[in-house]
Amino acid sequence: MSDLFEAAGLTPPGPPPPLADRLRPRALEEVVGQDHLLGADGPIARMATAHRLSSMILWGPPGTGKTTIARLLADAAGYEFQQISAVFSGVADLKKAFEAARMRRAAGKATLLFVDEIHRFNRAQQDGFLPFVESGVVTLVGATTENPSFELNGALLSRCQVYVLRRLDYAALSELLSKAEAFESRTLPLDPAARDAMISMADGDGRYLLSLAETLFTIATDTLLDVAAMSQILQRRSPAYDKDREEHYNLISALHKSVRGSDPDAALYWLARMLDGGEDPLFIARRLVRMASEDIGAADPLSLLVTTAAKDAYDFLGSPEGELALAQACVHMACAPKSNAVYKAFGAARKLAKDTGSLMPPAHIRNAPTRLMKDLGYGKGYQYDPDTAEGFSGQNYFPDGLERPVFYRPKGEGAEARVKDRLDRWTAIRAGKSGH
Repeated sequence: MSDLFEAAGLTPPGPPPPLADRLRPRALEEVVGQDHLLGADGPIARMATAHRLSSMILWGPPGTGKTTIARLLADAAGYEFQQISAVFSGVADLKKAFEAARMRRAAGKATLLFVDEIHRFNRAQQDGFLPFVESGVVTLVGATTENPSFELNGALLSRCQVYVLRRLDYAALSELLSKAEAFESRTLPLDPAARDAMISMADGDGRYLLSLAETLFTIATDTLLDVAAMSQILQRRSPAYDKDREEHYNLISALHKSVRGSDPDAALYWLARMLDGGEDPLFIARRLVRMASEDIGAADPLSLLVTTAAKDAYDFLGSPEGELALAQACVHMACAPKSNAVYKAFGAARKLAKDTGSLMPPAHIRNAPTRLMKDLGYGKGYQYDPDTAEGFSGQNYFPDGLERPVFYRPKGEGAEARVKDRLDRWTAIRAGKSGH
């Protein structure tokens, strides 16, 4: 019914649609923040100009214009626009959409099938698109907030271009607010600091920003609001963070690499982002312990003690008090010397252990609890290192016949510098005793 009113140029009865809908761009060049795709040299703009579309996946955060771009693209290219949502649609809906597109094609009309939240279709449903995309019955435009590499079939991805929509930056959001004020023929009742704070609240989501603006327009006050007054009216958008999807892995990767890169400030920032997003602090604690062994190791053995103590402190205190212990561990490790020598040595040792199978230890270091074992030479010739003049016997502890490998190569950072000197001295003693 609303479509009939719209076609007649009339406003349907009832409350008006949200400001975000009333402000929808009428042409691709009016979409803000996506110039890399929609500018004169952008790939989507070129398709629209050529009136020939390829199937594509639009990947980006909420509120960046995916649905709007798809609709305007169909209009610009002269395609029939058909929309379904993977949240509400099933196999029957897909069959109807494909059949309608087939009939249009027979009549000489192309169809742009827009599938919102396409990642919510299962693998079998995604496979169902393939014959219709391949045969040109539909030009598929899928929208997703999730990484297509993880959520979409490889076969479907191979038939689509993937275009990444950017989170709206400050300039794009400011432009959107100006458009809203021009549409409403009035300015928002905000002082400059409050206006900046409201843009920050939107967290890159244009639709959410317009909903905030609509709330302020409805209060119809002539008094400029400062940040405190505005914050009492508006609610900050929760940061984008999903503990079982890509953002979870992106942020823990950022935290890990900040620690590894010796940047305590960045490490604290990503730690705060994860905690504010609702991440399990004990998941973070486990990753911190891993960092202590993997990236710092023997260069600062205290890091392993600090991280395990931080985990225990969080277990004891809980949130928010225990989170400070995680922050302390992050700062300690970011400031510590780094060495992956133990990590690499253990990997090389495991590989050799697997390759050499069941080689026995040399006889002199085998246990000899029985007379038979002693008669067979078990334990014979073993030297107790603390009793030697140098506290180091230099005996061989690898299987007989196995050429001595070197796994652990300390880098000389932090505490490993002293370890390196000691190992070099022992290597020289061992070589002297073996005559090499």
